[in-house]
Amino acid sequence: MHTLFKHGSSFLLKSRQNLITFCFPPAILLSQTQASAKKMAKVARMMLGSQGLEVSAQGLGCMSMSSYYGPPKPEPDMIRLIHHAVGSGVTFLDTSDVYGPHTNEVLIGKALKEGGLRDRVQVATKFGITQKDGKMDVRGDPPYVRACCEASLKRLDVDCIDLYYAHRIDTRVPIEITVLLSLSLYLLNTVNETFMGELKKLVHEGKVKYIGLSEASASTIRRAHAIHPVTAVQMEWSLWSRDIEAEIVPTCRELGIGIVPYSPMGRGFFAAGPKIFEDLPQGDARKNMPRFKPENLEHNKYVFERVNEMAAKKGCTPAQLALAWVHHQGNDVCPIPGTTKIENFNQNIGALSVKLTREEMTELESFTSAELVKGERHMFMSTTWINSETPPLSAWKAE
Repeated sequence: MHTLFKHGSSFLLKSRQNLITFCFPPAILLSQTQASAKKMAKVARMMLGSQGLEVSAQGLGCMSMSSYYGPPKPEPDMIRLIHHAVGSGVTFLDTSDVYGPHTNEVLIGKALKEGGLRDRVQVATKFGITQKDGKMDVRGDPPYVRACCEASLKRLDVDCIDLYYAHRIDTRVPIEITVLLSLSLYLLNTVNETFMGELKKLVHEGKVKYIGLSEASASTIRRAHAIHPVTAVQMEWSLWSRDIEAEIVPTCRELGIGIVPYSPMGRGFFAAGPKIFEDLPQGDARKNMPRFKPENLEHNKYVFERVNEMAAKKGCTPAQLALAWVHHQGNDVCPIPGTTKIENFNQNIGALSVKLTREEMTELESFTSAELVKGERHMFMSTTWINSETPPLSAWKAE
């Protein structure tokens, strides 16, 4: 009698006499993860925005696989995780050229090629964050946008980017120039290739299917969308980060723009609570996040305790409860929780099965109101939507 069981990336065939190891290729491993994924909750499909982009109702944030949250994780493990995600029905993959930098896009490209998955996924990447004199800088000028897009296409090893975001807004360049059309097109309705907004050009050339903005104010979103449809806006949105609800969410809904919340579980806080700080590895960016500073974490632990108590009553984890709250914000919302572990990914999928009443939503929100949470949500608040107004289009002078 022989028994087949998995050990790491290999499969072992065991009998009474011997043990034989088989190293299956990625395609076989993918089929194995697909089979196991059938046991999990079904991941629905949704339309993101109003231009025809269909994605999984939950995405996968890939940043932490390569950077920011500690050292890069082993490439084979991350490829296996991506294959597992797609096999589970999560096909919306989120990356950026700044993650690594560059290495996260390369990772995504390898995972898609090894699994033959390009036609099954929707790849979102971003441009705009760079370094100048050792400090963070934001750029949205046309030559830079084009160079970034060409480089991302090469690293991802794809012919077209499904969703291309401006990662941050360059406040020196009119949003119409970064994303859309020129003064001549805006005022005269005639196309001038020299001035045409660079993202619009890339769409026309077939290199980008849909465009998006990240950390943009309501007025900036409105200006951009007035010239060319914006498909999605990516913003931080979670139980303890709700600053977009007053103006940005209503604006997106008025214009038919999809909302993609990043860090929907509070950068891991609602998964691990205050002990998360003790476990952060050297180089983890969260060590510099205001809410994770010891003096604020000591206060914020009470927020986690209340959420954890409610999760216990609901029969789910606090992370699932926090993620479910985001899902319950509307059918135009597609959160992109990140992880580097298959077991955590599976738990995130479980959040899709957690149902909340209006009363439970209100109770949850009372635990995490702005006055109860200590510390800013981001260490670079000056680059978020609160500082994303750009000059008027009439002020632009092409170089």
